[in-house]
Amino acid sequence: MSEQLTLINCESLINSGVVRFDILKKETGDLKSQLDSILENDDEYQKLREDSNKISKLKKISKQKIMARQEVAVLNEKIRDGNSQLKELKTAISDYLAQYVILSGSNQIELADGVMRQIISSAKLVKSL
Repeated sequence: MSEQLTLINCESLINSGVVRFDILKKETGDLKSQLDSILENDDEYQKLREDSNKISKLKKISKQKIMARQEVAVLNEKIRDGNSQLKELKTAISDYLAQYVILSGSNQIELADGVMRQIISSAKLVKSL
């Protein structure tokens, strides 16, 4: 019975949190719209924004020229490959840690460097299809 009450309390906290999240998200969006409107109507800001956009375009063109050079393209490809490997390894380690928690019953692990680390899980709420 106590477990059922705890589950009901947990569901209630989730529901109230989601409602508060939605309200806060809408309020923040409305405030952002007000700020955007103020910025759009400020002549000095708009002039500086236009100047900044022109500089950004020139910067982009310059970067594209540099990135087209062979040695830079090779370097950039190595960076992309490294980032891809890091992402895959991060996912694999996460899976291994989840298995470790299940198998050991512990959320702590001592790594080769001798430091005890805590394993944390992250959960998020997404709409079902």
